[in-house]
Amino acid sequence: MTVLSGIGYDSHRLARGRKLILGGVQIPGDLGLEGHSDADVLTHAVIDALLGASGLGDIGQHFPDSEERYRDADSLELLAAVLPLVHAQGLELVNVDATVVMERPKLAPHRDAIRESLAAVLGIALARVNVKASTGEGIGFVGRGEGVAAVAVVSLRVAD
Repeated sequence: MTVLSGIGYDSHRLARGRKLILGGVQIPGDLGLEGHSDADVLTHAVIDALLGASGLGDIGQHFPDSEERYRDADSLELLAAVLPLVHAQGLELVNVDATVVMERPKLAPHRDAIRESLAAVLGIALARVNVKASTGEGIGFVGRGEGVAAVAVVSLRVAD
């Protein structure tokens, strides 16, 4: 069996007046993520990991921030649009493992909802989607509470 791996990374600045959306789930708080789309760093990292593993470039090539049609785009819709491209390469998703790095709010109360949201769009079992949380321990832009970052790893296999 051939297995392909991809890594995705994204970060966005925190800003007032924006929603904090991670994995398609709105997280309550007074700050959200600034960006052209909904700025869902977690979903963006998953998209880049999928595109990387399948040799299809990156999120900016498929959904450029220079195009108005992607302004305030729902990142779960972008993720759903990438899946047929991956499947057209004869590949199927095995699993997703991701880490969100932010100081606050705490991700733990929302982890299950985020996993369920991603699993539903990806069309895989909940057990195949893992989401972890970490902090910046006071170091760098995350540690200073200026932004949020996410990294995701996916495994794909050649479909039978």
